[in-house]
Amino acid sequence: MSDDQIQQFPDRLSVNPRSPFHNSEALKKPVGILLDGKERVNVEEYCISEGWIHVAVGTALDRRGNPIVMKFKGKVEPFYKV
Repeated sequence: MSDDQIQQFPDRLSVNPRSPFHNSEALKKPVGILLDGKERVNVEEYCISEGWIHVAVGTALDRRGNPIVMKFKGKVEPFYKV
């Protein structure tokens, strides 16, 4: 994946509309995430510069109604799914 394709994505993006990192313009197309070359599903939030993603764990919710997440670290590469 080239650096030009990564630059069109925000450094940090969340699918939660209540998050300050939510960007509806960037989410108009389906976004996929590669972490260390492997595609991850159920990604709730990512940060390219810090190299982490938050992945939803099951269907459990916290007391505010947000999914319970786990943090994984590695090389984050967002891409638009076709």
